Amino acid sequence: MKIAVVGAGAMGSLFGGLLAERGHEVALIDVHAAHLEAIQSKGLRLHTDQGDRHIHNLTACLPAQAQEQPDLVLVFTKTLHTGAALTGVAHLFGPETHVLSLQNGLGNVEVIQTHVAAERILIGVTTWPADLVGPGHVHSHGQGMIRLMSADGQTSPMVARTVQALDDAGLACAADAEVWAAIWEKVAFNAALNSICAVSQCTVDQLGQGDGQALAFAVVDEALAVAQAEGIHADVEACKAKVASAIAHHRGHKPSMLQDVLAGRPTEIEAINGAIVAHAQDHSIPVPCTRTLLQLVRLVQARGAASPPAA
Repeated sequence: MKIAVVGAGAMGSLFGGLLAERGHEVALIDVHAAHLEAIQSKGLRLHTDQGDRHIHNLTACLPAQAQEQPDLVLVFTKTLHTGAALTGVAHLFGPETHVLSLQNGLGNVEVIQTHVAAERILIGVTTWPADLVGPGHVHSHGQGMIRLMSADGQTSPMVARTVQALDDAGLACAADAEVWAAIWEKVAFNAALNSICAVSQCTVDQLGQGDGQALAFAVVDEALAVAQAEGIHADVEACKAKVASAIAHHRGHKPSMLQDVLAGRPTEIEAINGAIVAHAQDHSIPVPCTRTLLQLVRLVQARGAASPPAA
């Protein structure tokens, strides 16, 4: 396939690199000039459990420089940048182009639908780890998976084609008719750990002290009660088990929202806790812990915007 990756940070570069290794025609599209230049000059350096290598058979460019209409667009930008990123590559959307979002949070489908027809949107969730070590250099160690489906729940030839491409690239991908349950469970997981760490500046394992885990579990309960009200059969106990496992094992890990707060960057709080609160209002479901954490992260974020960290 011809594949464009919009948002070629750690995750986008990992996926693009692995797909290029399997012979797909991949374009990494981003606005990070140093990262693009490193890939253009030396190839993408990818260090995984399968080894450390440079991948040269892909292109890396700014949005305006991308020209060929792809079969598939993978979106890996932060949710707050989705609209602007897709506007920047709107010239790439052909009548058969499909778009796959594996992003965090809720609301991405609605934004993507302003650019392509609903039946050409794929949605999913992934647990693959990836870190951008430096320009053109990505590490990914450990295992992960992908679950995806058409956003409207209908199977299609493109779902099967995309699943096969990702699975052949070693990304453990499967079609899942219950993908919205997986998405909501990840939203609940992130709403708990990301927002609490962002406010407290604790690493994930430090939430095992005091009432951190109990608060995280309360957020999961609230978030997935909203999912159930929307007819989505999310597994509350499985989600809590993942939260507990992260607290027990992710020693020293700073979730992305905490990293954003520390760097004075905007966070994804609106697409995570904010989206849960908005959906909860539609069903008159109280979500006091989730709402309070939303308000606190907004406060911390506003403080950071007013007083950015010293360079």
